[in-house]
Amino acid sequence: MAQLSEKELSALNDLLADEELLTKKFSMLAKQTDDMEIKQKFERISQQHQGHFNALYEFLR
Repeated sequence: MAQLSEKELSALNDLLADEELLTKKFSMLAKQTDDMEIKQKFERISQQHQGHFNALYEFLR
């Protein structure tokens, strides 16, 4: 892996925090609704953001 600059690491850290927050928010929203269609959409969006988080995290490995 190429060395990342401090600025790049900071940006990556910010993106990870954003994706983690979105994962949690959409998961929370899914738990709060009784509408199954909306629940499934929120769960899918949460999973997509978890996927984004995982992909970004791989840059740190």
